[in-house]
Amino acid sequence: MAVGEPLFQDNCSDCHGPQGMAVNFSDESGPEYIGTLASDNPWEFIHKARSGQPGVAEMPSAIDLGWSDEELASVLTYAQSLPTSSPVSEGGILYDKWWTAIGADVPEGDQPLWATQTTNTRSGADTWRCKECHGWDYKGADGVYGAGSHATGFAGILAAATKPAEELAAALTGATNQDHDFSSYLSEDQIGMLVAFMQEGMIDKTPYINADKSVNGDEAHGKVLYTAACQRCHGADGKTLNFASGDAKEYMGTVAADNPWEFLNKATVGQPGEHMPSGLNLGWSIQDAVDVMKYAQTLPIE
Repeated sequence: MAVGEPLFQDNCSDCHGPQGMAVNFSDESGPEYIGTLASDNPWEFIHKARSGQPGVAEMPSAIDLGWSDEELASVLTYAQSLPTSSPVSEGGILYDKWWTAIGADVPEGDQPLWATQTTNTRSGADTWRCKECHGWDYKGADGVYGAGSHATGFAGILAAATKPAEELAAALTGATNQDHDFSSYLSEDQIGMLVAFMQEGMIDKTPYINADKSVNGDEAHGKVLYTAACQRCHGADGKTLNFASGDAKEYMGTVAADNPWEFLNKATVGQPGEHMPSGLNLGWSIQDAVDVMKYAQTLPIE
């Protein structure tokens, strides 16, 4: 530990986070982090740590770092002590788009409760997304989705943080309302992830995001964090990845400007179906993520 921990923190934590949970190598059907790999398949861990990861040029190899075999073994020993689950961030991913998060088929038809509202005209898969009913600010009818095309009139769940886990699980498995039953789609562990997110991951975003979508953050600090953690995939101008389809354009700057509530969710927990680092598991505070968003609002939107 005395040797492995500083080597890990100095060389691996920028991408994998201080506890090795920033990047999920699998998905929410069976999360796999540094600690998981080190414990379940130490032979693979040693190979990847020693030689690098295919297709990930940014990952340094122990050979290039000049580590001895003893140092490499010490990093493995330390990695075996790291957590193998991150239920809060995993639940935040499920809240976003759970079927993508677990690699499942897109649910058919509309979520049964959708028929009880008429203001949101979306149909199909979107009706099964937690965020579509309860909003990116978790306040439902009392928040950002209280008006406009996303409005449903459904209640928010921000206050759910004070409820016991058993009550929240009952609300997700049809015991409270049979039309709000996700137990045939999500495992007991995945229900637990959503419960953990509701109890510990949701925050009131009002102090950070203003009604006009401006952000109360430190742009300069956000740029430092963006450069270290986001630029390698999104590019210096945030335009390397286009989230839209067809001829449409939606970049990091677009999301930050148009929907900062969504941006903050993804910046803290990650993106369903992608190996996007979780800001929370990189060791970021909420204010750190807000600072990144403040900087992202300076990036091009098209």
